[in-house]
Amino acid sequence: VLDRVDLAVEPGSWVTVIGPNGAGKSTLLRAVGGLLPFTGSVQLFGTPLARLTRRARAQLVATVAQSPVIPAGISVLDYTLLGRTPYLHPLGRESAADLDAVWAAFARLDLTDFAARPLETLSGGERQRVFLARALVQGASLLLLDEPTTALDIGHQQEVLELVDELRHTEGLTVLATMHELSIAGEYADRMLLLAGGQVVATGPAKAVLTEELLARYYGARVRVLPGEHGPLVVPVRPTARRPR
Repeated sequence: VLDRVDLAVEPGSWVTVIGPNGAGKSTLLRAVGGLLPFTGSVQLFGTPLARLTRRARAQLVATVAQSPVIPAGISVLDYTLLGRTPYLHPLGRESAADLDAVWAAFARLDLTDFAARPLETLSGGERQRVFLARALVQGASLLLLDEPTTALDIGHQQEVLELVDELRHTEGLTVLATMHELSIAGEYADRMLLLAGGQVVATGPAKAVLTEELLARYYGARVRVLPGEHGPLVVPVRPTARRPR
């Protein structure tokens, strides 16, 4: 699926992977997280992934998937507590410290009033905050976000991404994400990587990757790229309509 992908993500930075459907974006994140076999090497903060136990890996990497599995009837509190699993002894129970970490995350993400609610009853934006809370209590240094704004309206997209950016600066998180919304991706990422056909075809700051030429070549899209306050704005342009005969 991927071929000769060479990527370095500096600690504390935000790198976003973009590309057309089927380019290998989600596969890349799953390989970095140790969820897929691969040839080559992946290092997490200087340590080869192969040398890490599953528990040690889970203490370093937290993943927010496109469609996380939500056990039926599970409460927001119990779901978020799953983030503490890497720190529990086999057959052990959550400690007071684990609960304190969850309540601190709830306070940070404005989720305290939702603690007893079944997770499946929350709105899309509220669920995304819970998914981030679980990742936050995991205590990981690397946050993998696979299409974190999928199915969210533009207001909730901004809310979630602003929250991630705040956590990156206050908690020292490193962020590796995939996104389809190109303009929004360019506003938040320090660096972008464009995948096509499983290979890296462009990398650099948003203004170097989000160009009309590259997007036309690899997305087959007709767009205009305009300067924005925080990064390039990608605007789809409808092809010239044919005149009726």
